[in-house]
Amino acid sequence: MDDKQIFHQINALVDEEHQLRTRVQQGKLDTADEHSRLREVEEALDQCWDLLRQRRAARETGGDPEQSHARPTGEVEGYLQ
Repeated sequence: MDDKQIFHQINALVDEEHQLRTRVQQGKLDTADEHSRLREVEEALDQCWDLLRQRRAARETGGDPEQSHARPTGEVEGYLQ
């Protein structure tokens, strides 16, 4: 997956996140369902951003960004801020 595809995925996930929040506000989606899917979307977003950071770091250090890969959700979510 190249940077353009990753950004496309990020935009799609952000759009879904906004739609979920709107549906909850309109009473069209149960809050528990929303929280479950929102968690999945947020985790996927974190994985995408992590992959972009890996690719940028590879370029900056003379590495091959194509060797970067999405890390497991548990690993990405376990990073300290």
